[in-house]
Amino acid sequence: MGVVVGVDGRPDCENAIRWGAIEAAARGAELQLVHAFVWAEFRVPLGPSDVAPGLRANADRIVAEAVQLAREFKPGLSVTGRRVDGFPSAVLLAESKSADLVVIGSRFVGRVLGLVVSSAGIELSAHAQCPVVVVRPTDDELAGDEVVIGYDGSRPAHAAVDFGLDYAQRHGLATRIVAVLDEGEDDDHDLLAGVRAHPLAHDTELIEVTGHPSELLLEWSADAQLLVVGSRGRGGFAGLLLGSVSQTMLHQSPCPVAVIPQAARSFPDVRRNDAAGAPTDA
Repeated sequence: MGVVVGVDGRPDCENAIRWGAIEAAARGAELQLVHAFVWAEFRVPLGPSDVAPGLRANADRIVAEAVQLAREFKPGLSVTGRRVDGFPSAVLLAESKSADLVVIGSRFVGRVLGLVVSSAGIELSAHAQCPVVVVRPTDDELAGDEVVIGYDGSRPAHAAVDFGLDYAQRHGLATRIVAVLDEGEDDDHDLLAGVRAHPLAHDTELIEVTGHPSELLLEWSADAQLLVVGSRGRGGFAGLLLGSVSQTMLHQSPCPVAVIPQAARSFPDVRRNDAAGAPTDA
């Protein structure tokens, strides 16, 4: 168990290491830095040569530098670093089986394309067995004073509420749960009824609005320290790895994004009442 951060030696992942170190310290957990060594999957020489120290040596250097950086961010934190043979998605999915949380970085590729989350990051956010946090490369420090949680009544959304409220309590932050009704949906339907009784929601701002979920969540999270969403909501297309809202948040959110995958362990078996009062799966 612990907080796992995927590291690849790029400057973009430094903020992921910082975020992971801060969260591990807040949880009283170990920080585990994992580098996926992809070259082991190819028939290339891995050892030293006359002109280079070798691919394995370079990977070990990446791990050592990441460990040193984490210790600078949080002196006294328990930190380990490992090189694991395999592709990033497979390595981190395996790590998610025992981790409390997996953290990865996104990449800034210019004003036109903006932030890019790798295909491995998308797969991890969809299939990991623990929550996944994607950190922006341009965040110099944790900013914002609240946690915003996207909620649509689905089972992943209930898990997002649990995660977001727990994170906010641990870091002393305000919370805002935003429920977005589809255009034409019955405004009299109290979508937030399922979270009002949550033991950590007594001081939470509950907002119910109508419109496009992605646009509204981006607006509400402009000053947030963390945005939390489920991997898939109501009415998702089975062929997609992630719901469209989750994908948009990963690529466009101005703050770090926590995604709660469908396969996350201890997934809450939450049920809500429909209009007729009969219990239905959310």
